[in-house]
This record gives sequence, structure tokens and C-alpha cells, in this order.
Amino acid sequence: MNEPSTTQDVPAPPSLLAKRFRGYLPVVVDVETGGFDWNRHALLEIAAVPLDVDADGRLVLGETASAHLVPAAGTEIDPKSLEVTGIDLDHPFRFAKPERDALSHVFAPVRTALKRHGCQRAILVGHNAHFDLNFLNAAVARSGHKRNPFHPFSVFDTVTLAGVAYGQTVLARAVQAAGFEWNAADAHSAVYDAEQTARLFCTIVNAWPAPPPPAPPAVPV
Repeated sequence: MNEPSTTQDVPAPPSLLAKRFRGYLPVVVDVETGGFDWNRHALLEIAAVPLDVDADGRLVLGETASAHLVPAAGTEIDPKSLEVTGIDLDHPFRFAKPERDALSHVFAPVRTALKRHGCQRAILVGHNAHFDLNFLNAAVARSGHKRNPFHPFSVFDTVTLAGVAYGQTVLARAVQAAGFEWNAADAHSAVYDAEQTARLFCTIVNAWPAPPPPAPPAVPV
């Protein structure tokens, strides 16, 4: 016999955010990795920023969730990637988690935001978004994680959006074109890059008029 559902199991009515993106919750994700091949190289760091709306209906950043990861068994690390990211795998304060635990840590607040906004699924927002999504999907498959809240292939890519809005496709230049500062010393941190990408996405979307509500169905005569 199934237990009765609690109020926590009942999703909220669709919010302005859910209506704006057809039931999807935009979540900005950035990953730092041991290379460019998601089937071969390790996922080393991940950050996710679920988006929210303010009292005026404008997109704003939610609370960032992040984790450092222990390289999964069988994955590889290109030393040149570590030179770019500055990641020290042996740093005593890295506090890296096993892959499955790290995913659960990041997915939990995303699932909470989905329920709060009455959204059906998260959609990954990223700069070159399919790179991040491919590494995320590979980690989900490796670890056998069963509660991935993200759409398996659809994304919002800020490379395209920034190219249309500002004529810029490099993240640092696009962020500056949107009116924000860029600190190169903090770049290639998953948290910093995710939050800057989130600011870029919110700025572009907030400047764009929201689509009109769908017309009511015709009444037969």
C-alpha cells in the first residue's frame, strides 16, 4: 500500500519563471575538467546557479551550489588542463567528494527550486553549454545517478545569446559588454564562471520582452 503524499511532494503552481520558459527552470552550470573529452577526462569541479525572479518579475541569481570531485576511476587528467584551471588535486582544503556524492550535493538545491517554482525540469544554461552538459551526463552515467534533474540534451547557450546581444562570444568580453567587471585571476573557477555566466544570461533575458501569454482556446459557436 502506498503511503499518502505529503504537502512536500505536491509541486507548487507554475511561477512566472516556469511560465517564462515553458515549464523549464534555467540553471547555470560550469564545470572544470581534466581535459576536453567527456568520455575520457575527469570531472573535477562543478557549480550550479538556479535562477529566480524578483518582485518585478526579473531574473536574478539564486544560491550557488558547488563541489570539488575526486577523479572517477578510469578517467584521465591532462596536465595542461590543470595549468589552465589552477586546480591542485592534492590541496588539503579541496574537500573533494566522490562523483556520485558531488552530483547529489549539486542536484539537491536544483530539485528544491524545481518544486518551488512548479517547473517540470531544469534546463542547463552555460557558455558553450553542450561542453558542460556532456561532462555532466557522462558523470551521471558513470556514477549511476538516478535523479538527474536536467534535460538530457536541450540547453540555453550564452555564446549564442551574447553574440546576438553584444557581438561578443568570449565569456570575459561578453560579461564586460553586459556591464560587469571580469577578474581574470578568478576565472576558470567553476563558481566564478557560473555566476558570471548567470549574470550575463539574466541581463540579456531581462532586456528582452517576455512573450505574450497564449491565447485562450476558441469557444465553439
